[in-house]
Parts: sequence; C-alpha cells; structure tokens
Amino acid sequence: MSGLTDLVLAGFTTPEKIGVTPQSMLWLLPLAASIAVVYKATKLAVIKPYHFFREVALLFGSIAVFMLVTAVVLYLLAWLVT
Repeated sequence: MSGLTDLVLAGFTTPEKIGVTPQSMLWLLPLAASIAVVYKATKLAVIKPYHFFREVALLFGSIAVFMLVTAVVLYLLAWLVT
C-alpha cells in the first residue's frame, strides 16, 4: 500500500487522546449533533427540510441539556462525597 493509505489506516488503530478538561468536553457537542442527525434521519418517515432540522435541533438540545444536568449532578455528588 502507499504511504498515505498506511497513514490513514493507522489513524483508525490508535485512539484519540482527549483530556478531561472542561474545554475538551466541548468535543461532545459535535458527537451529539451527529447522533441527532443520524437518529432523526433513520426515524422520520418523510424528511422535509424544515421539519427535519427542527426535530434535529430539538433532539440536540435535549441531549445537550441532559448531559449538562448529568454533569452538574455528578459534580455535586462528588463534592458531597469528598
């Protein structure tokens, strides 16, 4: 194989290192957006642009709010325990 192909394939064999800083948690937003798009694309019977983007935005917002509430609850629980 060519060197470029080897380099691309090697990128899939090693995990991406993401820290645990608050800034690194922002990587969850593109993941949540892609999950919302794929989920709604598979669940909607008829995809019309306005309806699709509205449903995706609603699901993305729900995921983001749930992650935020979960993070706050876990932070408070860790604060109480320690």
